[in-house]
Amino acid sequence: MTEKVALPTLIALCSIALGKPVVSNLAILGDITISGTMIKVDELANTLQVCLDSGAKKVLIPNTSFVDFASVPADLMSTFQLIPYQSA
Repeated sequence: MTEKVALPTLIALCSIALGKPVVSNLAILGDITISGTMIKVDELANTLQVCLDSGAKKVLIPNTSFVDFASVPADLMSTFQLIPYQSA
């Protein structure tokens, strides 16, 4: 048993269970512990680059990762609509 789950996995399972599709150009970053604690994204700049390369236009990003924005080039950040979230 794992102590955390990737939030995109949780959303995918909910999408399947409810029969509702997810937005195609949306990337969801972050992990959540079983107790509900949000975990910040490791290597935010590299992760956002992968999102860009994959065609994402909107990125859901946990509030805990906003402290790492200084490490992300401005031109990379400006390519997305960044949507902060605090809990799942």
